[in-house]
Amino acid sequence: MSSHYPFLRVASLAAFAAAAVALVQPVGAQTAQQAALSGSLKAEAPRPEAPRPPENATAAAAHPGNAAPVDQGNPAQKGIATKAIEKAREVAKSAGDIFARVPCQGPKGVAKSMGSLPHVAKKLVDGQPVLIIAFGSSSTQGYGSSAPEYTYPNRLLAQLKRNYPTADITVLNRGKGGEDAPEMMRRLQTEVIDMKPDLVIWQVGTNALLRNLDQGETAKLVEDGVARIQAAGSDVVLVDPQYSPRVNEKAEGASKMIKVLNRVAELRKVGIFPRFEVMRDWHEKQSIPIDTFVISDGLHMNDWGYACFAQLLGDDIIKSVGAIKLGVAVPSDVRTYRPM
Repeated sequence: MSSHYPFLRVASLAAFAAAAVALVQPVGAQTAQQAALSGSLKAEAPRPEAPRPPENATAAAAHPGNAAPVDQGNPAQKGIATKAIEKAREVAKSAGDIFARVPCQGPKGVAKSMGSLPHVAKKLVDGQPVLIIAFGSSSTQGYGSSAPEYTYPNRLLAQLKRNYPTADITVLNRGKGGEDAPEMMRRLQTEVIDMKPDLVIWQVGTNALLRNLDQGETAKLVEDGVARIQAAGSDVVLVDPQYSPRVNEKAEGASKMIKVLNRVAELRKVGIFPRFEVMRDWHEKQSIPIDTFVISDGLHMNDWGYACFAQLLGDDIIKSVGAIKLGVAVPSDVRTYRPM
């Protein structure tokens, strides 16, 4: 399975060294994020905004091996610069080897089909720009990742660009921590529909489950949202809750939420990526420890989790688009991971 992981871009030598150390020690890097989660509020939290780089640091941050000018007459500064560059290279190699340490594999013995994605396929065939919007809460926003490059929308974009190198593909991240269907519906028009996307990947249901929201009401809101997205001419793929300790504490509710979302997908004839079942397979059948793909808050994915999720989701999108481009008839009601 091919992979591509962009080097981290830094604002200055000092910031670069700090970012490198934070990545090598992920628990420390996540402290600020995890502090946003209280013991009583079991919902997906917003990711803190990263500090803006100084305006004069652009050139220094262009490549990991390029540093700001060093005062050669100052041995201490030269030593710090050398160590920062070495540390940055170690971090980049570590990020690039993420799947070498733990291979990314989907569930075995099942056929993967995202169903029909006609709008995306037509745009690619016609050589027109393709816009994908990742809509959801904090696991779309990227809470738990060590850098913006490692959120699932950015990982997905990198994979699609590798497979369609001449295509003009954009993936917009419209994730907002702590939200579920009620809050998302309030920004659906302006942040999603008005952008005229070709595909909307809608991750929903986790916060509704953790906040004990009425699942029937959630189903109505999601169905209405999907209908509005379809009416605007976009393909839709739903993503259900993640398999993680805090979700598993509400096992009965999680099972019901997954059924609710599958029912909406069936009614509206859209794809659904079964994130819960995929992640459960990692742990229960592939024997991957949970802390390999979930951070210490017991809820959000880490770099490996987001990367593998994006890889498998991207594989499904690529196969579905490829089938349509080749003229293979894909029934509109075929959804993902149906048994062979």
